[in-house]
Amino acid sequence: MRVMFHVQHLLGVGHIARASRIALALHSAGAQVTVVSGGLPVPGFPPPGPDHLPLPAIAAGPQGFAGLVDRDGRPIDDAFREARRALLLDAFARIRPDVLLIEAWPFGRRQLRFELVPLIRAARARLRPPLIASSVRDILQSGRKPGRDEETVATLADFDAVLVHGDPGFARLEDSFPLAGRIADRLHYTGLVAPPPVAVPPHPPRCDVLVSAGGGAVGARLIETAVAARDLLPPTLSWRILTGPNLPEDRFRALATRAAEAGPGAGGLVVERFHPDLARLMAGARVSLSQAGYNTVCDLLRAGCAGILVPFASGGETEQTLRAGLLARRGLARVLPEEGLAPALLARTIAEALAAGPPPPALPRPDLEGAARTARLLGDLLAARADA
Repeated sequence: MRVMFHVQHLLGVGHIARASRIALALHSAGAQVTVVSGGLPVPGFPPPGPDHLPLPAIAAGPQGFAGLVDRDGRPIDDAFREARRALLLDAFARIRPDVLLIEAWPFGRRQLRFELVPLIRAARARLRPPLIASSVRDILQSGRKPGRDEETVATLADFDAVLVHGDPGFARLEDSFPLAGRIADRLHYTGLVAPPPVAVPPHPPRCDVLVSAGGGAVGARLIETAVAARDLLPPTLSWRILTGPNLPEDRFRALATRAAEAGPGAGGLVVERFHPDLARLMAGARVSLSQAGYNTVCDLLRAGCAGILVPFASGGETEQTLRAGLLARRGLARVLPEEGLAPALLARTIAEALAAGPPPPALPRPDLEGAARTARLLGDLLAARADA
């Protein structure tokens, strides 16, 4: 089974991280996978194994998703779009995939219609078209513009399947996409795309409080508040802070300097940008403090440690708040609002989480086997179509 997997991250690293887990599961199942990525390079993604075709990189500009820029920060123009489109269509013609998997679109990534609409047309024009599937997370951004959902459903007429990477017992697509009923015949829930079960050695490098900010593009406030909260807690606690690869260099240096000036304390303090196995670090921590992005929550659930979530909610963002609320109602995490987050409140919540310990194992948790199930599902859908 030849799979061509298109993925584009614009701000954080969540999209490429989830796609990488799926691509690795497909590769492990024997598929020949090519990940076509269009974002800025991220260490470790995609992982070794699947083939990787990087397109000329684009990212969200200073004004957000409305204005895309190249890797040097210049707004992209028609010539840039044409060059990317040509490379993508050439790759499709060369790979001749049995499965064309597209991450997020058409539920998101409308900025990429200049290359994705021609890609779908090229796929449908083949004598034997590939199986075309959308790969989408379980909770979408609410409050989309009028007509956007109708446009999504119309575009999905050219898709054979919609793979929802979630557990329907935890969150259903219709909770954030009201027209899900109109595509019910193509919806397939895979479970959450979590990392493999964590293998923690008998004496892992532990820390009391692990702070992480995903990609880091919007996590500076959380990290700065955590550094201030540390001064209000016992100095014997050990801390590890991951700022994320996209935190601007000046903010990273300022945070590292501030942490150094605060003093290492008896427990110690480590500030770094990135670690390739966040779930393993969480498994070796007493408390994890993070935002509530899809992949971070999957890591937290796999690790099983006590979690404090501060969902990113600026600019009308709703996805992380919805996800964090679902976890809190099940007793799987504590949640603090981003607005009004203060060192004293955060320190008090960390102390409570340290005293309470991890969630009881008996609490029901969402299905975390979405990567392997996605690989099996695509194989089954392709086989069923061949038998039809």
